[in-house]
Amino acid sequence: MGNFLAGKVVAVTGAGRGIGRAVALACAQEGGKVVVNDYGVAIDGAEPSSEVAEAVVKEIEAAGGTATAVADDVSTMAGGQRIVDTALAQYGRIDGVVCVAGILRERMLFNMSEEEWDPVVATHLKGTFTVFRAAAAVMRRQGSGTLVGFTSGNHQGSVSQANYSAAKGGIISLVRSAALGLHKYGVTANAVAPVARTRMSANVPMELTEIGEPEDVAAFVVYLLSDRAREVTGQVYTVAGPKIAVWAQPVELRSVHADEGSWTPERVAELVPDMVGVDPMPLLGQVSAMAAAARRRR
Repeated sequence: MGNFLAGKVVAVTGAGRGIGRAVALACAQEGGKVVVNDYGVAIDGAEPSSEVAEAVVKEIEAAGGTATAVADDVSTMAGGQRIVDTALAQYGRIDGVVCVAGILRERMLFNMSEEEWDPVVATHLKGTFTVFRAAAAVMRRQGSGTLVGFTSGNHQGSVSQANYSAAKGGIISLVRSAALGLHKYGVTANAVAPVARTRMSANVPMELTEIGEPEDVAAFVVYLLSDRAREVTGQVYTVAGPKIAVWAQPVELRSVHADEGSWTPERVAELVPDMVGVDPMPLLGQVSAMAAAARRRR
């Protein structure tokens, strides 16, 4: 076992399978005490089972590590709080939280129902908030701690996962807000956009040319949780097998100002197309190319 996280207590949501499980195992292997959270649901959020989290705890203990299972639903305030309370009750502190829990319910936007929208946003976005909120209160008093949210390259947009994309974009803004608000307390916040072979990636409608394993992502998360990354905050990273990349911070690209008076539709139409223009949407080109290829095969 390593010692990258020696003495640290880390809670991981969605830790029963895939990337979450790999993160929990890696944290324990590097000396951390781990709260393993998983509601134990299918990929669409149905059929919860507490046995999923308990099985990972047994794996960690069999390897000589220390872990505790919590099977609560992170989309509830009580569930998020219980994860942090369990860490405090069992180990006396909480040094890091990693929010991996998520579900999918795919549908085109014009057909998506409220029942398909709400649970996805609740699990991903609210589920990150509930754990972040509970942990941040403790970390603020401790004067240290790390929050890690999980986003996706799909925060750029998705053809058939508007619910998922909206939630993942929200997580990035939540992470940046946490980084700004908690910096003076010694608490960091970052987001990871993984590309790895999991139950969710199996449903991606396009070929992923850059993809790795959950263990690749886990190694990077351990780094973020460690003292080696204590100055890293407000960042979004992609981990795709051998590739690690950082996303740009949002900035204005171009602007134009009204030379006198206020804007009119005519003045906007005269100046904006040439002087401000648009920022090309990379995914739109990919979607258009896929549609053209599909038409050629008919």
